[in-house]
Amino acid sequence: METKNAAGRKEKQIILASASPRRRELLALMGLTFQILPSEKEEIVTGSTPGEIVENLSFQKAEDVTARLPWTVREDGQEPDAIVIGSDTIVVCDGEVMGKPHTQEEAFAMLHRLQGRSHVVYTGVTVMCRAADTITYDTFSESAVVTVHAMDDAEIRGYIAKGESMDKAGAYGIQGSFAVFVDRIEGEYNTVLGLPVAALYQVLKRYL
Repeated sequence: METKNAAGRKEKQIILASASPRRRELLALMGLTFQILPSEKEEIVTGSTPGEIVENLSFQKAEDVTARLPWTVREDGQEPDAIVIGSDTIVVCDGEVMGKPHTQEEAFAMLHRLQGRSHVVYTGVTVMCRAADTITYDTFSESAVVTVHAMDDAEIRGYIAKGESMDKAGAYGIQGSFAVFVDRIEGEYNTVLGLPVAALYQVLKRYL
């Protein structure tokens, strides 16, 4: 059955193409009702700048999930509207992209490099809308500068021992216990978390 909002317009299905708990929480804070369908596509890194890299990765995720959605035809002959949100985040230090560590020693090396200085976090977002037989999308990226206090080796290893490093770009999660080492953030905090909600809201207003 078709669902309509207070203005009488058909509600669009919103899908988050990510299993990230942080992104799920941020979408919920925006007051959105959504489903979660993580992308299964193997990431292919392309782009000449960090912004292009995260934008391309977010597009790949949104495109993959959109292509996997069932195209159930309604009685009026049109497919149900769907909005897919793909997002990706990278950490950049001295122009080098830092991914997720594979070992604790890799995590140590990353954090040792980040401590006592600033680095940049980039998050790319793609909002892909399927309506009838047409697909439109918007892709953008936001960045924030994160400055980390000096950390000695014992502090770094103590943080790694908490288990927060291994699935995080740059080997840290700013929402966890690493917060005590963050000196300041220049830019939107949510960009560092993985979803710049203010910029996303402005894009979603064009589709909802």
